[in-house]
Amino acid sequence: MREKIYEIIEGVKDDSKISRTHDFFMIAIIVISILPLAFKNQIQLFVWIDHGTVTVFIIDYLLRLITADYKLKKGFASFLAYPVTPMAIIDLLSILPSFSSIDSGFKLFRALRLLRSFRTLRVFKLFRYSENAAIIANVFKKQKDAFLYVGALAIGYIIITALIIFSVEPDTFGNFFDAIWWATMSLTTKGSGDIYPVTTVGKIFTIISSLVGIAIIALPVGIITAGYMSEITDRRG
Repeated sequence: MREKIYEIIEGVKDDSKISRTHDFFMIAIIVISILPLAFKNQIQLFVWIDHGTVTVFIIDYLLRLITADYKLKKGFASFLAYPVTPMAIIDLLSILPSFSSIDSGFKLFRALRLLRSFRTLRVFKLFRYSENAAIIANVFKKQKDAFLYVGALAIGYIIITALIIFSVEPDTFGNFFDAIWWATMSLTTKGSGDIYPVTTVGKIFTIISSLVGIAIIALPVGIITAGYMSEITDRRG
């Protein structure tokens, strides 16, 4: 029985209609659960939606917990290891905020209202039910070294350009953090209207910085695209 439940919730068999129905149902529940976040006023309908959807999430969490040994393959240790896996943590954080209204008289439960923002994490549960999302996740996992290198390159570039612009225009940038802010905005080619160079040398350096920034930002896109196509090829092959 547990093995059958595992096959349904994890989509082990690609041709399983029950598994696909489960996935579509969960996607619909996730979308419905985050709709109330788009409104400031909480009406009774939203309360019912929250209670109904969180009940489904709890059942889904428990089913995944009792079948954790099939997924992690660590025997009894699987039941202890599952709650600290990334997706299980997201599942739990998306459930907890719904219990913030259990007893508003206790300061502890009042503090739990801060977890309301974690309800937006429910949208990340969609990754569990999307094949394309799983492919992208595999790309990030396999290309993590390349992403770390690009990240280090970007951080190094930000620091170097911040040091240069801070030296070229000390009157424009009140402190080094302002220069870091400018360098980050220039790297992303977004720009910032509150801080900008005013000298000719500073403007020329900004042009160069922005052009190099485009090249650095383009690197992760190329890595993701190449990795995605490789994953598609491997799955079809």
